Amino acid sequence: MVSARVLIVEDDAELRAVLARGLAEESFDVSMAANGAEAMRALGRDQPDALIVDIGLPDADGRDICQALRARGVQAPVLFLTARDAVADRLAGFSAGGDDYVTKPFAFAEVIARLTALLRRSGIDGTTAVGDLSLDPVGHAATWRGETIDVTPTEFRLLAALAARTGETVTRRELVRSAWPDGAIVHDNTLDVYIARLRRILGVLAGAPAIATAHGVGYRIE
Repeated sequence: MVSARVLIVEDDAELRAVLARGLAEESFDVSMAANGAEAMRALGRDQPDALIVDIGLPDADGRDICQALRARGVQAPVLFLTARDAVADRLAGFSAGGDDYVTKPFAFAEVIARLTALLRRSGIDGTTAVGDLSLDPVGHAATWRGETIDVTPTEFRLLAALAARTGETVTRRELVRSAWPDGAIVHDNTLDVYIARLRRILGVLAGAPAIATAHGVGYRIE
């Protein structure tokens, strides 16, 4: 399985949580920092494949953080988040070593698209794979040995949530959170119906991974 590691550096706790949850649902491996100091400590422990950095941090300008990373030799792509859309601000971000720019408020789909494009250009595509089963988080496309598998968006999100934790049991609650929007009323048997559909889809593919049941807990792919 390939799961791109993304560090979110954002001081707004609500926005940080939304980004983290959304990226996790798209099968990214997410870590978080609330300010520049936390970001630098996190980068001292491990280097992510990409960063999402808010320019207006409480203790530093996100562009200064980016410059510091570049000075350390960190070449992971940086996607800036900002409320400022002036040309001078965008140019300053690029000059600091940033790779792309998203202006608040933004559509989450745009963040995913831009982030994935940056990862592809850096040689990491963000695709999740279980054996010969591949899941593209941008196109919501599932392929088996290069051939497209016909799945609905909900089926894709369920499959991606399972594939992101291959061999681990994903709880029913986690699967519902991953596949349906906040506030959606999802009955127990609804999840089971979707899992049954995925089992039928995978069942006709010779050698494809199978979805096992952890009774009373959830499901896992293996």
